[in-house]
Amino acid sequence: MTMERTGLPGVGISHVLTTWEGNRLGIVSHLDGRHVLVLYDRAEPERAIADVTLRPNEARSVADVLHAKVTMDHVADLIEPLGGVQAVRIRIRSGSTYVNRPLGDTRARTRTGASIVAVLRGEEITASPGPDFVFRADDVVVAVGHDDGLAQLRDLLAATC
Repeated sequence: MTMERTGLPGVGISHVLTTWEGNRLGIVSHLDGRHVLVLYDRAEPERAIADVTLRPNEARSVADVLHAKVTMDHVADLIEPLGGVQAVRIRIRSGSTYVNRPLGDTRARTRTGASIVAVLRGEEITASPGPDFVFRADDVVVAVGHDDGLAQLRDLLAATC
């Protein structure tokens, strides 16, 4: 599965997932808390064929059904008043420079201003990982910060050897 994340100024964030079977599902998270699920046409991948709008409580119920151990939307409710700070997830791809290297090597907070607050590895969650925490391919970093810093962190962790 691949996932594309796109910031939508004045609207929110769009995530588009493409499954191994080639199905495309979009999730647009609006600033007001609504989520819109979008199903795309397999023959014309940019054409939406159906959408469903979920209120925040409905989105949480769907996340629970999908066995979400950590649901970032719950955290977003706490962060919203903090002047544009948001929480995101960033996957460490197998070609990343930082696979099999400690978090401290990234100097992420110094270089980007964003903070890595947790790492998801399969079913395990490491909260507040220290500088000695070693990344593995497919770890999912949970980070908080402003848009610019989070974009820089995404680029930093995506850098390849």
